[in-house]
Amino acid sequence: MKPMQRSGANHHLPPAISLVLRSLVLVLVCMTSHCQAVQAENVTVLEGGTAQISCRLQNYDGSIVVIQNPRRQTLFFNGTRALKDERFQMVLFTPRLVRIALSNVSVSDEGGYFCQLYTDDTHHQVATLSVSVPPETPTVEVKQEAVEGGEAELSCVSPRSKPAATLRWVRGGREVPGVVSQQENFKTFSVSSTIRIPVERKDNGAALSCEASHPALGGQKRIRHYRLNVYFAPTVRIVPPLGILREGDSLSLTCAVTGNPLPRNIQWSRINETLPERAEISGPNLQISRLSQSHNGTYLCQAQNDYGWAGDHYSLLVYDPGAVVEAHNAVPYAVIGGVLALLVFTVICVLIVTIWCSVRQKGSYLTHEASGLDEHGEVQEAFLNGNDATQGKKEYLL
Repeated sequence: MKPMQRSGANHHLPPAISLVLRSLVLVLVCMTSHCQAVQAENVTVLEGGTAQISCRLQNYDGSIVVIQNPRRQTLFFNGTRALKDERFQMVLFTPRLVRIALSNVSVSDEGGYFCQLYTDDTHHQVATLSVSVPPETPTVEVKQEAVEGGEAELSCVSPRSKPAATLRWVRGGREVPGVVSQQENFKTFSVSSTIRIPVERKDNGAALSCEASHPALGGQKRIRHYRLNVYFAPTVRIVPPLGILREGDSLSLTCAVTGNPLPRNIQWSRINETLPERAEISGPNLQISRLSQSHNGTYLCQAQNDYGWAGDHYSLLVYDPGAVVEAHNAVPYAVIGGVLALLVFTVICVLIVTIWCSVRQKGSYLTHEASGLDEHGEVQEAFLNGNDATQGKKEYLL
């Protein structure tokens, strides 16, 4: 009896060694107990599945066969149900094999199931039932909100698995190292992996994933996809109209706003003045019909969320079409007047220069003529007096 018990205690050994030991047990039983023996087989099943627990008999002679659960409660006595648990069913009872089925298996059903054969000596073997609990798709918990310029703290949680699941964070095809923690809760394990990553505005919407792997998944993975939600202050830009605005035209301004969260309230105003009576506001849009110069001014759009505010302005200048046309018509007359004035001035200058030159030339002629007459008179007087004209000239000159 004791060797049989030692054999039953070896159910945690590798399958090959366990099988050899059981074969030796059968040989010993056959040598000491008229070759009657019982052999049990270990079973591993997924939680929620059905476990087949088998007791193999050798040279069975009709002796009593009892199957008990890990709490040593009798389930079947010679094929007859002894415990009122409908999950247990007798599948097969033959001189060579006794098999029962346990449906909807849970981790509380784990343990050793006893196959007992009552002959002259009582023989029993233990079939160990192991329950594997694959993880569900993990969840992502936000431990610290992601704010522009700060850090995001995310935790991937697999609340229940057996054995413990392996968690892995991935971003852009690369693993992100995390801090793993594990906690046991009635034979199952809760596992979490926490990461801290710096974030900027551009990281908003970036994709991450948390992968859970487990032996029961057969190489597959349970994956939870997650996108970063980065909070940041708004930005504001007024989209201006094209072209020149004239009296009678309509003005339409759009305030393009970004931010996370997106600002719900967008405020329009006019600096140092109230908005015109004809101004119509619809969300981010401002419209003013039949513009006039009284609508001139600087218009401001502002937006705010929990992380800041921003604004943009637009300067409106309405032109008067009549004033523009009058200005265009006045330009040719002004040019013509300027040209005429220049011509008159030029003519006057030419006349002045001409007269001045003419007067100067006439004065020079009269001077030379008078000088010639004086010389002629002196020569004539010298001739009449019998003097040398040349000498007289010299004296005259001196």
